Amino acid sequence: MAHLIFWILFLHLKMDMGHAVASNFLMTGPKAYLTYAKSVQVGTHNGIEECKHQFAWDRWNCPDSETHPKGLRRTRETSFVHAISAAGVMYTLSRNCSLGDLENCGCDVSNNGKTGRGWLWGGCSDNLEFGEKISKQYVDAQETGQDSRAAVNLHNNAAVKATTKRVCRCHGMSESCSLQTCWTQLSDFREIGNYLKIKYTQAQKLDTDKRRVRAGNSADSRGAIVDAFGGVAQTELIYLEDSPDYCKRNASVGLHGTEGRECLQHGAGLTQWERRSCRRLCHECGLRVEERRAEVVSSCNCKFHWCCRVNCEDCSQVIVKHVCAKREAGDGYAVWRRYRGPK
Repeated sequence: MAHLIFWILFLHLKMDMGHAVASNFLMTGPKAYLTYAKSVQVGTHNGIEECKHQFAWDRWNCPDSETHPKGLRRTRETSFVHAISAAGVMYTLSRNCSLGDLENCGCDVSNNGKTGRGWLWGGCSDNLEFGEKISKQYVDAQETGQDSRAAVNLHNNAAVKATTKRVCRCHGMSESCSLQTCWTQLSDFREIGNYLKIKYTQAQKLDTDKRRVRAGNSADSRGAIVDAFGGVAQTELIYLEDSPDYCKRNASVGLHGTEGRECLQHGAGLTQWERRSCRRLCHECGLRVEERRAEVVSSCNCKFHWCCRVNCEDCSQVIVKHVCAKREAGDGYAVWRRYRGPK
């Protein structure tokens, strides 16, 4: 059955992504492919979920319509989606390898025994080399074209490794830390998301030779993009096109606009970015903030009676939300609605 699934997947890959990509998967073999495919699936999902978290209170909020490769343009948002997806895949593969969840793969011990100033390489380092190698087969292999998008995406994949860190444990009398054992470890994935969000705000637009780029999917077109990289570090995100107006709805390109989006006005522990979400999503997009109240009725004060019955009371709670709405007469009114919550 595994072999049958493998060949079905191979045929789908050949139709959807081309012969070159399918051939790369073919060389890994059925068992290896199915093993890695699960990690790739989980990693990609984690990357998109992190994207949605990072942009929850931005005008562009990582909608599903724009995380599919066919829906992506060549904006800074494209760069972030590709970078966080690559990070998710590489992160999951590296961790699963180090944890022994994948066959013929384990900790990276290539540096063990080497010394630094007051520390020694040892322990179980996350296997970044394995994660990068396999993730490139799945992620970078999709970028086999000679167009500018392929060149930009291949560049952005290199931003992932910058988030790794060295973790050390102290040794010595009473843990005096006269000697440390250190190993390489991937940061928490939220830290990777935070890092890439900063890189997103600092992303650089390439100034290319438009005459060469107009050549389309050609070596000359890609050459123009590569030439434009110049001194841009591989840890920096790059993009080619300015972002559209995310305030406005444009169904033809899958943009939903900010009308109807929730924003935050009050609450403990809000970041400055979250506190300014109503201004950013509503006011600066020509919309007003509408307060909507909902009375939620749910079960509470439940008591168990022998035997065997549970009696609950109905408790109500008013939930207040703020959403972006069109400017019109009667601004500022509150919308009330009542519904029953889960028992």
